[in-house]
Amino acid sequence: MDQEQLLRDAEAFARAELSDDSSGHDWWHIDRVTRLARRVAREEGADEFLCTLAALLHDIADYKIAGDEAAGQRRVCKWLAGHGASADTVAQVMEIIATLSFGGGNRAPMRTLEGRVVQDADRLDALGAIGIARAFAFGGSRGRAMYTPDESPRAYASQAEYHASTASTIAHFHEKLLLLKDRMNTPFARKLAEERHRYMEAFLREFAREWDGER
Repeated sequence: MDQEQLLRDAEAFARAELSDDSSGHDWWHIDRVTRLARRVAREEGADEFLCTLAALLHDIADYKIAGDEAAGQRRVCKWLAGHGASADTVAQVMEIIATLSFGGGNRAPMRTLEGRVVQDADRLDALGAIGIARAFAFGGSRGRAMYTPDESPRAYASQAEYHASTASTIAHFHEKLLLLKDRMNTPFARKLAEERHRYMEAFLREFAREWDGER
């Protein structure tokens, strides 16, 4: 297996599949997550090839893109096998992809260091200025309200319940985004998450002041 060629093919695949997305899960999200995954992998001593490959392919199987998570995973698995990935590489990448997403916060912990690294990279891209922009892009793509004053954030009992939510974008900050800092897996990602988290908190304070006419 030519690892560099496989990564080039995976990048082309992800670009072709996601370039037209407007929900915050486009090619540039993949590009940022991939660069973050490499950075965290180097700091934490993880397998950079596996982290890169999983980061490049992770959203092609996501329910938000594929419509059906199981079908999306089968497609990625078939693509990997058809592009020369070893059986071990396919198994490791598919394990990461299958357990990566937040899913309402009810997923089991990532089993491998590489899984923890890629999950951290994906979660870092949901924080800070980029995370704010992506949150509103996703909410708009799903027809969700920007903010509903009498709405209370919820905890979700299942992944299906979380996926069915129609909560406003501001509620989403409290239901997911503000929880991510304390759910980072690796020490290096936790350091990066701190500043991004503070930026989001400052944004929410300003949003509330402007909403209430204090600014």
